Amino acid sequence: MSKLSSADRRKFRVRNAVKASGRLRLSVFRSLKHIYAQIIDDSKGVTLAAASSKALGLSGNKTEVARKVGEAIAKAAKEKGITQVVFDRGAYKYHGRVKALADGAREGGLEF
Repeated sequence: MSKLSSADRRKFRVRNAVKASGRLRLSVFRSLKHIYAQIIDDSKGVTLAAASSKALGLSGNKTEVARKVGEAIAKAAKEKGITQVVFDRGAYKYHGRVKALADGAREGGLEF
């Protein structure tokens, strides 16, 4: 029996597929109150850009807040010259707040 939870197994399965692409990774973390996004260079182990609802001081409808965080991470990425990433949803379904963040990032100009 594995000691990893089903969520951890999902996260590792998704992350390994994403890392194999060789692109920069747009990683999402979702808590009950906030949503966080960061662009990571796995070859160097460095976070290049980050945005969160907490840092931006956003509150209200969580789905709308997630879209604004997506737009903010796209803006931060463009300032660093990043246009192409691969989306790492972690153990979360591509639905609701996670999908809204991805749509906001696409609207902001990121390609994935």
